[in-house]
Amino acid sequence: MALITLRQLLDHAAERGYGVPAFNINNMEQGLAIMEAAAAVDAPVIIQASRGARSYANDIMLAKMIDALEEMYPQIPLCLHQDHGNEESTCATALQHGFTSVMMDGSLMADAKTPASYQYNVDITRRVVDMAHWIGASVEGELGVLGSLEHGGGEQEDGHGVEGEISHDQLLTDPDQAVDFVRSTKVDALAIAMGTSHGAYKFSRKPDGDILAMRVVEEIHHRLPNTHLVMHGSSSVPQPLQDAFNQFGGEMPQTWGVPVEEIVRGIKHGVRKINIDTDCRLAMTAAFRKVATQSRSEFDPRKFLKPAMDGLRDLCRERFEQFGTAGHASQIKVVPLAEMARRYRSSALDPQIGGIADAAE
Repeated sequence: MALITLRQLLDHAAERGYGVPAFNINNMEQGLAIMEAAAAVDAPVIIQASRGARSYANDIMLAKMIDALEEMYPQIPLCLHQDHGNEESTCATALQHGFTSVMMDGSLMADAKTPASYQYNVDITRRVVDMAHWIGASVEGELGVLGSLEHGGGEQEDGHGVEGEISHDQLLTDPDQAVDFVRSTKVDALAIAMGTSHGAYKFSRKPDGDILAMRVVEEIHHRLPNTHLVMHGSSSVPQPLQDAFNQFGGEMPQTWGVPVEEIVRGIKHGVRKINIDTDCRLAMTAAFRKVATQSRSEFDPRKFLKPAMDGLRDLCRERFEQFGTAGHASQIKVVPLAEMARRYRSSALDPQIGGIADAAE
């Protein structure tokens, strides 16, 4: 089965009321574990790569890995997405290497740490939309700055994240501005800020409405009912994984992530893509530590990587089931990029007027 665009996949999810986890990868083992989980439950997949991942693995290697995963799992629709593109060239090179979707994060300047003006965000996002739609690829934009409502700052991950303290208003997407942003840019999906952040240390306590503003999701969905919303920084940092990590020599202070029940609440109010990276890292590194502690003479990397892959596979399968993604892969009839491009040019695709024809058989 051919690669699928983010737009088509999220249209299908919206029509059927489910969400799709987006898992970040850097290497072969992560890709294999994610696809094994998807195949086990018949779930479509979003695999995404940050600029840091592309630098680590190399674009050519990433592209070949995706080709191999497509060949191994032809029954699974797979979207390859650029996570947090910081400028037009980042998005352009992703498209050149076969990505079917890109995120242009114009909420920050090209240095990926300085908050940008609203007009800058609109202008650069619209230019990336024009470029991507010309070939049929999808674009995710971001409005508002990802960061903590508790301490007023963000966390760096793979070189991306606001530096210093910023205002409360900047940390919450304005619903009125969201309407204007979607109309002005024609993005296919909108990432919003409502208190989530990168990394493991999202909240100092179980989050409530003061520090995880799900009301913002609900208000934006009310005003833009046909726009696909995205929750970034949405790892749940499960307590069993924290405990396993620390049991075998780790030193992770007690922390709280985004509860799965709050993500499910978001899915009921227009959230279609949910970014998960920290949970994946934690599932794998907890397994590494266990092997290193229990088998101190072991030096075969495969003996570390195989249980790590098993841990990641189980986590991914759980998220597919929790978000309602399971059971939908076989329903999707993939639309080629060329046909998506034609539909964009004919204005058949609009982020405010619903999905596309032929999303499913």
